[in-house]
Amino acid sequence: MSVSPVSSSPLPPPAAPAPDHAPTQAELLDFVRRTAADTELIASLPLDPEGRTWVRLTGPGGSEAWLIGWPPGTGTGWHDHADSIGAFLTASGELKENALAARLPTDGWRTLELTDGVDRERRLAAGQGRAFGRHHVHEVLNDSPDRHAVSVHAYYPPLPRIRRYSRSGQVLRLEQVELPEDWQ
Repeated sequence: MSVSPVSSSPLPPPAAPAPDHAPTQAELLDFVRRTAADTELIASLPLDPEGRTWVRLTGPGGSEAWLIGWPPGTGTGWHDHADSIGAFLTASGELKENALAARLPTDGWRTLELTDGVDRERRLAAGQGRAFGRHHVHEVLNDSPDRHAVSVHAYYPPLPRIRRYSRSGQVLRLEQVELPEDWQ
């Protein structure tokens, strides 16, 4: 899977008053909902037939935001956003989120045996999204065989790191810790 940035220059979000405080999960979800409704912005994202594309946006209250294009069959792999809260919404197409309904230890482990019943699956069609708290472990996929998806994401505070995991059955293994300079 290739991943290619489209632009690193921030694009303005749809007009909305900026909060004078750290944005909440609900405010981030509202932002991604309003941004996804901007059909001109969504249509402006170049879509690559093989790799994800993205444009960085200006999020509310100092948050980090992204517009992401997902070709058929692409996904993020298992990861979390460390100490950031977040929200994402599908603007076009459909995405699937697999998530763990369990709070994991934040540091000091490499391999973890998951208990039964922690897996959650959500299908998010255009206009559907969700907010999540700190240390939310998930993977996001476009499992369509023939249709691109586009989504909007926002995180606060701006991502300090992303932890990437591999999964085999009920075993989750920490594989890599990425810092902002790794994806900017």
